[in-house]
Amino acid sequence: MNFPENLKYTKEHEWIKVDGNEALIGITEFATSELGDVVFMEIETLGETLSSGDTFGTVEAVKTVSDLFMPVSGEIIEVNPELEGTPELVNQDPYGKGWIIKIKMTHPDELGDLLSAGEYQGIVG
Repeated sequence: MNFPENLKYTKEHEWIKVDGNEALIGITEFATSELGDVVFMEIETLGETLSSGDTFGTVEAVKTVSDLFMPVSGEIIEVNPELEGTPELVNQDPYGKGWIIKIKMTHPDELGDLLSAGEYQGIVG
């Protein structure tokens, strides 16, 4: 299983890739393996500013529906347009083309509360 070192992780299986004051957010390879085949993403929070831990959407897979949580506080400035027609990108390339949202961080200091790749790997095994 892949745990890219350049990302930060949550215990709820989201990852965040920071670029200045913006960041991409998705779900981990571990999460996709637990969910199974992703068939639909529902993100209705575009333009909203949410706090760390808030739900920003849901992912629907063959097995279940799961909430998606903000790793840090920020304004959702983009939703990955490719996921509308091809939600399976989340399974195929969770750390690349399968990103879910882009945010403008409002409290970048919250990044310190997230897990490193090694810490996350220790949680999921």
